[in-house]
Amino acid sequence: MPLRPPRWLAIVAAAIAVLFTTACSNIDSTFAARPAGGGDRADVVKVGTLRGQPHLFHPFFYERFAPEGTAVDVVVFDSSPDIKNALVSGAIDFGVAGVPAFLAGSAAGQDVRLVASAADGGTGIVAAPGIESVDDLRGQKVGFPLGSSQEILLRLTLARLGLDPGRDVQLVNLPFSDMAKALATGQISAFASAELGPATAIEAGAHSLVSPYDTPVGRVNIGLATTQRTIDAKPELVQKIVDTHVRTAEFMDADRDAWHGGVVEEFGLNPAVAATAIANIWPRSDLSADYRSQVAALARQMVVLGQIPVEPDLGEFVDDSFLKESADA
Repeated sequence: MPLRPPRWLAIVAAAIAVLFTTACSNIDSTFAARPAGGGDRADVVKVGTLRGQPHLFHPFFYERFAPEGTAVDVVVFDSSPDIKNALVSGAIDFGVAGVPAFLAGSAAGQDVRLVASAADGGTGIVAAPGIESVDDLRGQKVGFPLGSSQEILLRLTLARLGLDPGRDVQLVNLPFSDMAKALATGQISAFASAELGPATAIEAGAHSLVSPYDTPVGRVNIGLATTQRTIDAKPELVQKIVDTHVRTAEFMDADRDAWHGGVVEEFGLNPAVAATAIANIWPRSDLSADYRSQVAALARQMVVLGQIPVEPDLGEFVDDSFLKESADA
């Protein structure tokens, strides 16, 4: 059932405008944090993140918590794989991006080290009015972004609730930016996607159908990564950034109004859409045993779906030594 046209047209059009702006360039430096205390820029650190995404907004707050003499240049990209590639190439020093992109790099033998988590959640499975249960999706078209963690969560969720993703529904591969409009115009009956897609659709009259988080993958989504090259060459700098990241994640979770205001101002997002998205995101920084277990489950599912050829060595991929040092400080 199509959503209400007057409402979805305005909301979806605004969301597409933001996404179009995102597509205009692959990389640009939009923000440079000044070192705390006005000291010399002894350490200038380049950190990559995604444009217009609330769950990857951490670097824009790093200036509040970076130690004196450390400056952070935030470099925005259009996709998590772009961030991973820039990290591996040395164009940036750290990246806040999707854990699947970092796993893919590690599985390919690239120099990627996950040094902290960043945010859980940020995924939604939403449906048009009239679709009240997962069973109502039988024979219906369901949008998903091929090769994403959202595809994994959708397939696992459908299977858990008794639907065969390959037979009982019609899976339609769509770009992230097309999901909300496709739902609003009746081209699909539901979709699984990353924010801001679910929030945009919900604000236009759709509803959350089922939680995507009740699988072995849990809510794993965004992490902070660097390279072994940087760890070996500048361990003290890595420690500074991890310490800064820990305090930033705590701040974002504790002061969601500041987080909301920052992302709306920086990227011109619809405030209502941003608020709905932020309610579906949980900032964090730890690499607990449970978290590592969920990352391992994610890697296994990526292999099952052919997203990566082999599981990476998680003992090498995950480096929690800097978090342990932060906890002991």
